[in-house]
Amino acid sequence: MRSGILLYGPPAAGKDTVTTALAALDGRYVPFRRLKVGSGKSSGYRMGTAAQLAGLEAYGDVVYRNERYGNIYVVDRPGLDRAFEGGAVPVIHLGQVTGVEQVAALSGARWVRVLLWCSRTSTAERSQRRGDTDTAARLAAWDATREDLHSYPQAMWEVRVDTDVATPQEASQQIDAFVRSAAPQS
Repeated sequence: MRSGILLYGPPAAGKDTVTTALAALDGRYVPFRRLKVGSGKSSGYRMGTAAQLAGLEAYGDVVYRNERYGNIYVVDRPGLDRAFEGGAVPVIHLGQVTGVEQVAALSGARWVRVLLWCSRTSTAERSQRRGDTDTAARLAAWDATREDLHSYPQAMWEVRVDTDVATPQEASQQIDAFVRSAAPQS
């Protein structure tokens, strides 16, 4: 059975950094590049058009979509199929629990649900340090993430990592250990 990782957390919790550490630990871990319709940062995304999005929607190939920072972000079925090729373990970054639920509900894959957390202060400091021009919007997203978490049971998270305490390498080792222990034995 195919396996994947769903990284959930507020802005600047370390999703990119932990994904990089996972890939360094084991080359099977690959970042899933969501389709992004809009402007701004393109690194880490597959930039798309409104027409492409409409086509995916028409064929029922949108697994999850959300709007934030004036853009649309999409987890799509064709993109996921490509991400699993060659036995890869895609790592998907999500900022909404509903996204985690919708992707985890896909049949044919075992998804490990990971909560990466950091303090609001850390989000502000990390956002400014990396040069974000929309730190206020990222703090509003941090607030929304915290509210989002209160609506769901903590048991939905198989791995929880506080990135204010754990290094990216420690986080990746903890996630990798869980993925390996949860893998079906052949």
